[in-house]
Amino acid sequence: MREPRIVTTRALGPDFAVGPAERYFEDYVPGALYEYGERTVSEREIIEFATAFDPQDFHVDAAGAAAGPFGGLIASGLHSAALAMRLLTDHYISWVASLGSPGLDALTWPAPLRPGDRVRLRAQVLEARGSASKPERGIVRTRVQLLTDRDAIVVETTMANLLARRPSSP
Repeated sequence: MREPRIVTTRALGPDFAVGPAERYFEDYVPGALYEYGERTVSEREIIEFATAFDPQDFHVDAAGAAAGPFGGLIASGLHSAALAMRLLTDHYISWVASLGSPGLDALTWPAPLRPGDRVRLRAQVLEARGSASKPERGIVRTRVQLLTDRDAIVVETTMANLLARRPSSP
């Protein structure tokens, strides 16, 4: 079992009946909607991430970005996706039953993430189905959105997760 995480955000509405350390495939109910957050994104972290991984001017040079196509500094889309993934791992994805993910569908960033934006995660269970070939697990499909405090969607995707079923009691 992994060490407990330091979680600095909270559920912003109804949450699962059990926490991620007790959550299994059966706890993901199609139609359920969860929100977690809030986290403020700083100019410094935008520049640090972009300097390391996506050093385009509108991600690393605040003065130059002001005259650029976005009218100011914006986070890399991959940075925005990483923020969404952090919130997913802290709150949504099971810490005990996750068997990984076969992938994402159409990762998009419809609006830019800017310094000072406060973000939250929205996760909606679209589908939960048992595996036909491996009955001890199931597949959960989730619509994932990262939103700003202005309700702008800065990340949107549909992800699939493989999850173990809850062990039967002896």
